[in-house]
Amino acid sequence: MSEAMEGLIKDIHDRLEALGKQSSEDQIRQIVSETLVDLMQDEDSDFSRKMRFGGNGGGERKLLGTKFARWDLSIADVEFFYDLQRAAHAVGRSAGPSEELENTFNAISEAFYVPQDQIKAMDQRALDNAFPRVPVSHFPIGDQDLAMSGRWPETQAYQQAVRAMDTAESGYGRQLIGAQYVGELWQAARAESRVFSLLDTFEMTDPTAYLPVEADLPEMLFVSENTASNSSDYTTSKTGSQRVTVSAKKFVIHQMWSGEMEEDSIIAFVPFIRRQALLSLAHYSDSLVLNGDTTNAGTGNINLDDADPDDEKHYLAFDGIRKAALTDNTNNKTDQAASIDYDSLLDSRSLMVDSTYLMDWGHPNQDSDLVYVSDPWTGDKVGLLDETLTMDKYGPSAAVFRGQVARIGQHPFITSMAMGRTEADGKISTTAGNNTKGQIAIFNRRGFKVGWRRRVKLEVERLPARDQSRLVHSLRLGFGRYSPTGAASGIESAVVLYNITV
Repeated sequence: MSEAMEGLIKDIHDRLEALGKQSSEDQIRQIVSETLVDLMQDEDSDFSRKMRFGGNGGGERKLLGTKFARWDLSIADVEFFYDLQRAAHAVGRSAGPSEELENTFNAISEAFYVPQDQIKAMDQRALDNAFPRVPVSHFPIGDQDLAMSGRWPETQAYQQAVRAMDTAESGYGRQLIGAQYVGELWQAARAESRVFSLLDTFEMTDPTAYLPVEADLPEMLFVSENTASNSSDYTTSKTGSQRVTVSAKKFVIHQMWSGEMEEDSIIAFVPFIRRQALLSLAHYSDSLVLNGDTTNAGTGNINLDDADPDDEKHYLAFDGIRKAALTDNTNNKTDQAASIDYDSLLDSRSLMVDSTYLMDWGHPNQDSDLVYVSDPWTGDKVGLLDETLTMDKYGPSAAVFRGQVARIGQHPFITSMAMGRTEADGKISTTAGNNTKGQIAIFNRRGFKVGWRRRVKLEVERLPARDQSRLVHSLRLGFGRYSPTGAASGIESAVVLYNITV
């Protein structure tokens, strides 16, 4: 035991004795340990911040004594800032990183740059490997003859995929590899998200990935013993299979801010810029998987029922969880037409039973696999139900999800700002005043999959005529929904309750 700990225990012991209270060394040790844990878990406290930035050693310690430490910048902040300065310099809008920033970056970071032509060549090889395996039916009508004859490099789909590969990176054609700020951005975004972080993810080695899944179970047959040498084979049982197609789509976060790009002018804004990107990724990744609807027309999209959505709206990239029940498999939607009640929350699980393929999505072996998610207003109403007030006992070993307000049976109920209020038909109107009804999506998270093709790229541009700077994060991800039939109408892993009075 250190002298400091011995002194602390003695001091606490003397103080307690002065108050007339008896305590053992073990009791004092437990009090100190619990207090330290509480202090460290409060990330916003001065104590936690000082411990995090002042005494964790390694790269952070190398920041001590620099102006970056005085601004409370982390290793990730310095890497991000360094990339920002180099990009601005490459387009002639900045003197580039100062000597102090250059030396600090080299001292604390293990990141390195790879030329963009190498990155593009890797993407080109991935496309060339993927397109021969794409089924002909997945090509547009005009491309199917070319694909059927093996001339897929001539298809419009292939040419568009090639043109979509970026030709510039960070303003000067190089990509920062192994940067800590990139990893922290994704980890923090998943931690901040409420729905997206619950789904299984995988790295996509190609722009389009096919995940093989079981469609139905082989039947176990009752047979007699074969005794003759020429006995017939037992009857075979077929094992059905399907595959989930996950195609990578591209998304960008486009930020602009005023002020000079010179190092001392922008340095205070670096944590703010990174924080805004983190919050954007967390919110819109939730919205992507919940609200995705590829219908792009004057009416009909579940996110804009009575107007034509802008072609760049994030939810047009792929179909999501809400659409699976609202329009794809309409047997899995329920018009509540009243306030929410506990029986409706429980009864909805029976809609997720697939008798044909012997899959019970509504009653999983792992309680946390089934998740209820609603808008905040509906979540408040659920939290006040008598059943949730009296039965919602988490217990020390229960998994409590971010944003959780209750448990339905043993399943978590969470809220998300990505779930908005709707019209009576469960769709969101372009007229805000029409959106007065609550909604709840119930889904089994094993029925959905997220794929990452590219985590993040950063491009920077200085606009001197406006005295502004432009920052663009770009990423590519895909989303897949399981259906044993291969058709969206066969999705049973999601249910939506709508037209809820709140």
